[in-house]
Amino acid sequence: GICCIKVLGSGCKSCYQLYENTLKAVEGMGIEVEYVTDLQKIMEYGAMSMPALVINEKVVSVGRVLKPAEIAEIVEK
Repeated sequence: GICCIKVLGSGCKSCYQLYENTLKAVEGMGIEVEYVTDLQKIMEYGAMSMPALVINEKVVSVGRVLKPAEIAEIVEK
């Protein structure tokens, strides 16, 4: 199962959009979504471009604003 989802970003428009899309994708699933803007924490994941999507501490997407349907698909795998 999924314990946690994090959106890594600098606070830019596309990073925030990925966060919003992630919230929509997991709505009603009881999964917590965290928005991480702390550069130190982002570096720990080794994500070289923003925004990045982290599921269960594993980076699954980098540099793309995924649509809610795409995120839901990844979550359901």
